This record gives sequence, structure tokens and C-alpha cells, in this order.
Amino acid sequence: MRIWSYSKIREYFLKESSSKVALQDWFKRAQKADWKNFAELKKSFNSADSVGNDRYVFNIKGNHYRLIAIVRFKKKVVLVRWLGRHKDYDKLKNIDKL
Repeated sequence: MRIWSYSKIREYFLKESSSKVALQDWFKRAQKADWKNFAELKKSFNSADSVGNDRYVFNIKGNHYRLIAIVRFKKKVVLVRWLGRHKDYDKLKNIDKL
């Protein structure tokens, strides 16, 4: 998969240094993946959830952080839309519109 917005990931782990290793691991695993559908994505990240409108939520570092991305399976593209702490994720509204 092509991951768009690595700069967003890097910017986040520079601010939240305890997320760095886990976010880099997520990036490497997602980049190597060749998902054709949500079921295959779940095999790579079993805690991932679909929230509608091609948005998926990934738990990072034992659910300390959350990453929301648009996944376009046919185009093999993942667009990182939001990164943050779990407590901040709980405050989000309309996740399917991010």
C-alpha cells in the first residue's frame, strides 16, 4: 500500500515521542501490505475498525493512540487523516467525515 501523509505521522511522533516506535511499526506493516478488502486489513491489524465512508481506525501502542485513515483498496492507497491519543479520539464527532 502507498501511505500518504508520512509527514503527519512523523510530525506526531516528534511531538509525542512515546508513539514513535509503534507508529513506525504501523507504517512499515501497512506499507508492505496488499489489502484487497477490510477482511485482509483485519488480518494485519486485528483491532482495526471500519467507521464508514472508507475510514478505518487503527489502535496504536496498545490503544494508547488512534490513527484514522481512508483506505482505497482498489488504488492501494492509505491516506492518514488523524492521529491522536485515545482520550482525544473519544471527543471526535463525525469520524466518517474526517
